[in-house]
Amino acid sequence: MQGLVRTLCAILAAMLLAPRSAKAVVIGQIDTFQDGTTMGWFVPGASPSPPGNVPNGGPGGVGDAYLSLVALGGGAPGGRLSVLNSSQWAGDYLSSGVMFIRMDVNNFGPEDLFLRLLVEDFDGPGPPVNLALSAQAVHVPSGSGWMTAYFPITAADLVVDTYGTASGALASVDTLRIFHNPDPTFPGPGAGIPPVTASLGVDNISTRIPEPSTLLLMGIGLAGLWVRSRTET
Repeated sequence: MQGLVRTLCAILAAMLLAPRSAKAVVIGQIDTFQDGTTMGWFVPGASPSPPGNVPNGGPGGVGDAYLSLVALGGGAPGGRLSVLNSSQWAGDYLSSGVMFIRMDVNNFGPEDLFLRLLVEDFDGPGPPVNLALSAQAVHVPSGSGWMTAYFPITAADLVVDTYGTASGALASVDTLRIFHNPDPTFPGPGAGIPPVTASLGVDNISTRIPEPSTLLLMGIGLAGLWVRSRTET
């Protein structure tokens, strides 16, 4: 346990001392959606359910705007929950020292959601050079109310689906994607994003460092999982 605490402290120190990259993403940035826009979050193509800005009802209540994401279910366009950003969330996550992304989420829809992040690295038209996604999903139950979701985003926290390496993707992120999938897969041979009927609110997407108490709780949870796995083997 002492070793785990030392590791968490090292992560916290690295995040505090990491140099800021010349590219877009930096520690401390946050999307609050208070400007009335989607702040660059989009769905490619002609979607029947594009992202929208809702001016009230975020975690802060009246006057707190948030991003609204809707998925219609079924196999038609708009049936899957997925949203992208290729502007302020692009960049070199390794040199920027970004190890966590947090956000407030609220599942207004009828189905439980399992949210993951995907980092995409493209050199041009065609398949990505590197593609990596969250190994562990954040479970957001139907009717959740506003809750905070933490996504660790180091190479150790990501899995590669078909293309390249996780570290390669983090060093040159062209697009950050939030999407729903209970399984750690993304479209590729034998994989895909499942359709879902969903209405999700998202707010305060940020690279802010988790509070030390949150880091400690995360470490205790990981230690508990490790002890349980050792007991069951």
